[in-house]
Amino acid sequence: MTLAALMCIPFLTNVILDTPSHRMAFTASPLITLGVGLALWRSCRTELFGLRSREIFLLTNLSWIMVCVFGALPFIFETEISFTDAFFETMSGITTTGSTVLVGLDSMNPGILMWRSVLQWLGGIGFIVMAVAVLPFLKVGGMRLFQSESSDWSEKVMPRSGVIAKRIVQVYIGLTFLCGWAYHLGGMTIFEAINHSMTTLSTGGYSTSDASMGNFANPAVHWTGTLFMLLGSLPFVLLVRFFSGSAEPLWKDCQVRGFLKLLVFVWLTMTMWLIWNSEYSAFEALTLVAFNTTSVISTTGFALTDYSLWGGFAGASFFLLSFIGGCSGSTSGGVKIFRFQLGLKLLDVQLKLMSHPRACFSIQYNGQPITSEITRSFVGFTFFFLMLTGIMTLLLSLMGLDFITSLTGAVTAIANVGPGLGDIIGPAGNFSSLPDMAKWVLSIGMLMGRLEIITVLVMFTKAYWQR
Repeated sequence: MTLAALMCIPFLTNVILDTPSHRMAFTASPLITLGVGLALWRSCRTELFGLRSREIFLLTNLSWIMVCVFGALPFIFETEISFTDAFFETMSGITTTGSTVLVGLDSMNPGILMWRSVLQWLGGIGFIVMAVAVLPFLKVGGMRLFQSESSDWSEKVMPRSGVIAKRIVQVYIGLTFLCGWAYHLGGMTIFEAINHSMTTLSTGGYSTSDASMGNFANPAVHWTGTLFMLLGSLPFVLLVRFFSGSAEPLWKDCQVRGFLKLLVFVWLTMTMWLIWNSEYSAFEALTLVAFNTTSVISTTGFALTDYSLWGGFAGASFFLLSFIGGCSGSTSGGVKIFRFQLGLKLLDVQLKLMSHPRACFSIQYNGQPITSEITRSFVGFTFFFLMLTGIMTLLLSLMGLDFITSLTGAVTAIANVGPGLGDIIGPAGNFSSLPDMAKWVLSIGMLMGRLEIITVLVMFTKAYWQR
């Protein structure tokens, strides 16, 4: 029912801009979606019910899938693409991946462009709430390391959780407005600014142009995008406290410090390399590097230029950066920076034990001890991430795709980055030419990556279905 209400936004966009649209796209689509929603509500309405962890796993997975099924209707009616392409585009939007099968965006119906942006904006805030409230309860995801009263589902703190969620939404809306205002000051039209502000803060990467951010020449636009992609990659619980006047938790957070240090290191290293190997000025090189690397690390997927043409070092660097992701509790995807930090801590202890096998070392992260349960979760996620990448690469290769397209396509789907590498799905290409079966494989990868993999895999175990 909420999705049906959101479908009114692109409808109003076409009305305001006086743009003709297929009457089925944004009139029939919300009516169909609303009708199904009302039927579900009427049939499942009850005064009191409880949810156990198994029901929440099922509810989480089906919610994202059903949003994609009904969210695909406007694409089918307006652009007349196949259900496979429409589902892929919607899944890419709601998971804030940013991969697209649509071409001719510059002349496309404004309602469809707005709908793509709304999907990514909705997916961004939806994932934040899930990462803060749902996944810690299911003992999945990174927020368990940062768990506080705001992520406890007990009756005692549920009212406080509601307040935290409300404030997160307020900060999310406020930053979206600021981003759009800055874009407009940089030269974007109001329509372009609204669309790009929603897809920037959600680290989604959908644009209103086939050239993505390369369509805008003003460096102010590029630095605005860099700033708000960075903000979208930070934990929103800490951003709420920051805007409430408490900046210390944000600056002291291990994730935030590690993420910012990594960004600065990558910016400086890549900028010096680009200046040495090109004719760009220092400012031009820094702008290109800062925007593109932040876009990849934050899993946004905007492209300012085709960085795959910069050479082998740049291609390898961007491929490795696509694994990282932002902070836990943000809108970004990827492995997340805290898992790399945790892995380094575990490696350090293991190396010390090689020299001092009887020593006892205490491992802490953000002032909290690293328990064996958290270690198992870390190892399990890392193993399944790599295994899923390998399986998807093999499946895509079996469909006739070359190795670079198969490997980077698998990584960009699971990490929710957007563009891959190569001539087909690189920053200057899209996913429209891929076989339908490849698009379904990638859609599954996007969903699994967005839901932290384990949330989906657990439903395929025998233990999950046993009483």
